[in-house]
Amino acid sequence: MAFRRIALAVTCMLALAASSVHAADTKDIVDTAVSAGKFKTLVAAVTEADLVETLKSKGPFTVFAPTDEAFAALPDGTVETLLKPENKEKLVKILTYHVVPGKVMAKDAMKLKEAKTVEGSTIDIEVKDGNVMIDEAKVVKADIECSNGVIHVINKVIMP
Repeated sequence: MAFRRIALAVTCMLALAASSVHAADTKDIVDTAVSAGKFKTLVAAVTEADLVETLKSKGPFTVFAPTDEAFAALPDGTVETLLKPENKEKLVKILTYHVVPGKVMAKDAMKLKEAKTVEGSTIDIEVKDGNVMIDEAKVVKADIECSNGVIHVINKVIMP
């Protein structure tokens, strides 16, 4: 079974050294994402949606974090449109769809068929061809521990 939504926020680079991964668990979700350098679009979206303080709070949260490449794969103009102030409500909905309340590690998520997101919808979780899938996104890096939760890096932006 695979994970499903977790809206907003952030994740460490895929090529982090082991020592960097251990250092990440002392940082919150936002700071971990910022330091990774692969989540600039996600961090910008979280900032524009006024979700930074929420993702820096005690939590815990599980975030399915799309990489910059995942955002770049969206149709032309999508990100720019979502970042406009008049689309804040839609942006918040998309980002919170990527967040699940609580700290769900990969081994636990694999036992689930679905999970309820902060947005209120349910994401589908399944193991397909040996990969954990959250809706149509593949988890490419799991269990990046943060002081207030965990980040799982996904290769696509998932939509509610």
